[in-house]
Amino acid sequence: MAGPLDDRPAPGRAALEALTGGAPYLDFSNLSVGYGRAEIVHGLDLALGRGQSLCFIGPNGAGKSTVLHGLFGFADILGGTVRLDGRDVTRLPSSRKLAEAGIAYVLQDNSVFPDLTVEENLLMGGYLLPAAAARAAMERALARYDRLAKRRRERAGVLSGGERRLLEIARALVMEPAVLLIDEPSIGLEPRYIDLVFEVLADLRAKDGKTIVMVEQNAKKGLEFADIGYVLVAGRLALAGRGSDLLADPRVGRLFLGG
Repeated sequence: MAGPLDDRPAPGRAALEALTGGAPYLDFSNLSVGYGRAEIVHGLDLALGRGQSLCFIGPNGAGKSTVLHGLFGFADILGGTVRLDGRDVTRLPSSRKLAEAGIAYVLQDNSVFPDLTVEENLLMGGYLLPAAAARAAMERALARYDRLAKRRRERAGVLSGGERRLLEIARALVMEPAVLLIDEPSIGLEPRYIDLVFEVLADLRAKDGKTIVMVEQNAKKGLEFADIGYVLVAGRLALAGRGSDLLADPRVGRLFLGG
């Protein structure tokens, strides 16, 4: 996509760190990500404070989901480093990122197990835990989300789209992660369920101090939610700023907000 963002220099490291209000908790340095030899994301810097939320927006094919894939270990990191709370987690496999580093991923596609009950889906989220600990974590998740608790013994396949999305988020929380990666939380949902999902995420940020990194095609909704917004274009960082500031930026409005 050639346009008004292509000829701007990428935001510098100091500007990115300033958005965190202090020392970054999650920190990318010159990160390149791809699949095999195909590099999709090129030299990305990222800085996010503990308990902050960041939303990636950009055109299709910009590499937004690839960033999450690389961070969690589903794509190949071809260069650069990822640090979480000062620890280098760049090369940790997905299971260790979840169990040791506290990074959980809510996938873009419908990832519930439709033939399993709500309870059984939640137990799957604790597959790295001893059985008793996984069951206790499942009960905590159900205590938190009454909508799921009422349907705990029903098959997940009969849930509404919004309830399935809530189940996916609740399942990711079973391991009590510090960082939640969520890919397209609003995809395929009716407006009332989109609002529900973002209310859940806002609650996790405000009350639990979760650090949230999301990709959201609904740029307006994502930037309204996020403390920080990053605009990716062709695998490179084109703009970064407070979510509210990007919402007010006329270039972002023309390209991604229909304004």
